[in-house]
Amino acid sequence: MTRMQARTATCSRRTSESEITVSLNLDGEGRSSITTGVGFYDHMLTALSKHSLIDLDVEAVGDVHIDGHHVIEDTAIVLGRALAEALGDKAGIRRYGHAVVPLDEAVADCVVDVAGRPFVQCSGEPDGQVYALIGGSGVPYAGSMTRHVFESLAMNAGLCLHMTLRSGRDPHHIVEAQFKALARALREAVEPDARHAGIPSTKGAL
Repeated sequence: MTRMQARTATCSRRTSESEITVSLNLDGEGRSSITTGVGFYDHMLTALSKHSLIDLDVEAVGDVHIDGHHVIEDTAIVLGRALAEALGDKAGIRRYGHAVVPLDEAVADCVVDVAGRPFVQCSGEPDGQVYALIGGSGVPYAGSMTRHVFESLAMNAGLCLHMTLRSGRDPHHIVEAQFKALARALREAVEPDARHAGIPSTKGAL
């Protein structure tokens, strides 16, 4: 892949639990159109797009009459696959990204390596975060899903992702800080490196 080629992808996945289509452009402006049936998750994916500058279209339907688990996790799977496809051979990218993002009392610290070797470490959430139900009317977003999202995204995109919550009390603020930190770290990791056009690895492949 050369820098002049469009870094875009469209991926779909259909199961008995959900039907997902994700389109993205790594060199976008942070524009998005998100519909998953889980309002707070739509809000988080919109923030992910806005702060990563990755244009993102998501159309997802699923068995939200049960809960939001399947459509949330499955959307992250497809998003990861689209990210991997758009990155191609990863020539010319910075590869590493790091961001620390506050939202009121919450502060999230995220490090990513577009290494092709999936790994996820999440730490620092208060014990009650996994039981939080976030969102207004409609299908709530469970606080326990954030780790699932990061794992599903990383495993399918080939990311090494470390997310550390430095502080936080409000469940909404915690998740939003985490998603925004991921967005800013991704923005740095996938952007072109003006000083190096090759594969950013001594192995010659990622």
